[in-house]
Parts: sequence; C-alpha cells; structure tokens
Amino acid sequence: MPRTPTWTTEDIGDLTGKTAIVTGANNGLGLATTRELLVHGAHVVLACRDREKGLGAVRALRPAVLEAVGELRAEVMPVDLSILSTVRSFASEFLGTHLKLDLLVNNAGIMMTPYGLTADGHELQFGTNHLGHFALTGLLLDALGAAPRARVVTLSSLAHRGGSLDFDNPMFEHGGYSPAAAYNRSKLANLLFTHELDRRLKAAGRDTIAVAAHPGVVGTDLFGHVFDRRSLRPARFVFNAVMPRTRNGARSTLRAATDPSARGGEYFGPGGPGGLRGAPRHAKSSASARDLMAARRLWELSEELTQVRYLDAPISS
Repeated sequence: MPRTPTWTTEDIGDLTGKTAIVTGANNGLGLATTRELLVHGAHVVLACRDREKGLGAVRALRPAVLEAVGELRAEVMPVDLSILSTVRSFASEFLGTHLKLDLLVNNAGIMMTPYGLTADGHELQFGTNHLGHFALTGLLLDALGAAPRARVVTLSSLAHRGGSLDFDNPMFEHGGYSPAAAYNRSKLANLLFTHELDRRLKAAGRDTIAVAAHPGVVGTDLFGHVFDRRSLRPARFVFNAVMPRTRNGARSTLRAATDPSARGGEYFGPGGPGGLRGAPRHAKSSASARDLMAARRLWELSEELTQVRYLDAPISS
C-alpha cells in the first residue's frame, strides 16, 4: 500500500458531517487532536473528566475554528475513565442524542502515578488507560456500527515495548508494582486491545476498523508525576523547552483517524529516528503486542472486570 512519508495535517480531508469523540480532549494531545478535527469540519464531543475545563478548551479553540470553517461544532460531556459508572453514563447520554459515531479517539490517560486503585478496585493506570476505554468502546459499538467505515483509534506509547502482562497478577495485587511497570503494562494493553478489537470486528462482518497510534516523546502534562520529586523539579523546565509540542505529537493520532488508506490493526507513530519525532508513518509494535493468545485473554479479563461484553471471539482464532 502506498505511504506518504511527509503526511501533515493539511492532508486531512473535509470532515463535515462526521461525529467524533475524543477522550481527554481538554489538554495535551487530546486538545491538539480536537483542534484539527474541528478546523476540518467535524462535530467533536470533548469527553473530559472536568466539564469546566472542557468548556474552557472550547472557548480557547473557538477563534481558530470559526476562522477555518465558520462554525464551531463542539460539545462537552463529562466522563472519568477511572469510574466505570461515569463511562456508562457518558455512553447513555451520547446515545440519547446522537444516531451515529464516525470516530472514537481513546486518547485520555495517566502516566507513572503512585500506586492507587480506581473507584472499581482496579490498579489505577491499567483501569484508566485500558479498562475505561475498553468499556467505552463496547458501550458505543452500535453507534460506531451506524456510521460507514467508522474508526476506533487508541493511543499507545513507545513504552509498550517494556510492558508485560502477568495474568496471575494483572493488577499488581500480589506485589511488584512500580509506576513505570504499570504504565508500560497499560500501554501494551492498549495495543493488544486494538489488534483483538479489529480481529473481532472483521469476524463479525463489521466495517468499523480499529487503529492504534503513539506520539513519540512529547512534552505533555502526562509527565507531571515524573518531576514530582524535588530533585527533579528543575529538569521540568529543560524538558519542556526541548520536547516536541503536542501539535506535532498529535499527528500520528490524526493520521490514524483520517487517512483513507489506513487499514484495521495498523499502528502509526513518528517516522524519525527511534520513533521519537517526525511525520507519522506506519510503526512496528513489539512481539508481545502481537501475541494472539495474550490479546484474547486480556479481552476476556477486561469483560470480567468491566462487565461490558461485546463481539464474541472469532472461532478460527
């Protein structure tokens, strides 16, 4: 399949008539993604933990969007991915007012936090970064099916390469927790979920596709916990000065979301050395992220933990 190594946001087509949901849309990569979808004509639902911050993001984006397309098609709906009851409430609210969903961008996440549990008793990073999005996707599946060639784009990370899944200790309930290990595990889960979701969509005869992306290394608020220690606080200023901006990091997400040549199961990331920065291209995931048995076991575990069940496993797999 032909690739365009210099893909930019100028390659995004007219998105008028398309409806998108972006989780974590009020800052960082989510805000940059939302901006581009809006200036290309999409109707975007900003799925934010804090409604007021979401409304503030809409106000900040208004001038650029009005200049580009003359109309701001945006709304804010609250959701906290670490609380599954709010994921259900969000899906119910969306389905009550929208007939279809063309694009779901599973963007929100937390990174390298101290050990903690979600409201539902799941390890915080795994529960927020993976389980919340797993449940949200399933609850919105009918709306995705109502739109031709809809997409689910889930953000992973280069950190998935250091991740491992221990199905005897998935939530570190038996010890072994470290902020990095839990984050890496959650990002590996994002990729395994994408691959398994796409396989199940194909087996069910649906034309919705699942695609993944990673931003490389970008200066976002996700790194806040990394600099919490007093000795590292001065490094925050250096980090922010040299890291690529979120607008560049969002290009991988946007290509995964809008490139008409993208196929289900693909993974996009920066094309520069080490995948750290550069124009988005097809990226390679780790062998662990392509483990069919692990993907299926993760899906079954996720159904059990979220009580959201959808898309039976393909018999042939």
